[in-house]
Amino acid sequence: MISIPTLTYGITCPRDWIPLPVAPGEEIKASWAEQAAEDIVERSEAAGHDIDSEAVQADLRARAEDSRSRAPFYAFAFYPDGFDAALGILEVDLIHPDDSVPLITLDWLTETFSTDDFGPPQVTRTDVLAGPAVRIRQDFAAGGPTSDGPGVLLETLTYGIVPTGTESGVVLLMSWTMPGIADAMEEAADSIVQTLTVER
Repeated sequence: MISIPTLTYGITCPRDWIPLPVAPGEEIKASWAEQAAEDIVERSEAAGHDIDSEAVQADLRARAEDSRSRAPFYAFAFYPDGFDAALGILEVDLIHPDDSVPLITLDWLTETFSTDDFGPPQVTRTDVLAGPAVRIRQDFAAGGPTSDGPGVLLETLTYGIVPTGTESGVVLLMSWTMPGIADAMEEAADSIVQTLTVER
């Protein structure tokens, strides 16, 4: 049996990345969606955009339910000014060593979280403030073609991190489907991952 030390994790996102309630046992309350939507609507109005609060609330609940189905440690939805639907999702998950994976390495993270749905992923080794990391840029087929049109392309940027002084891994996954925003999303992910903290 492997003993896992108690660690405290933290991450900081810009204001337009809204935290989603995904903790086990935490209800997705109507009051949460109302308050979060009110903040999004007020921010958009201040920037000169008029958006529908009910549409934002519905999208927030749907995004929270979807993220909760994957049980991440943290989840955020990206609502830039003027948008009533999230343009991207950021999820952070933890991986602890166990009998099946006694040692978490950057090689293991690369192999586990890479695919070649649309050709080889772009994989680079790097360092973030929390420790050594692997950066994986790749795309997935999020849905096949239908009679209404072509399938949906899910673009992703994944960071697999082995925080310094720990045996656990952290996976940060940013995903989006809107064409033409890849550069901005990658820049956001590259910035947010640098705020990740892991403390004993």
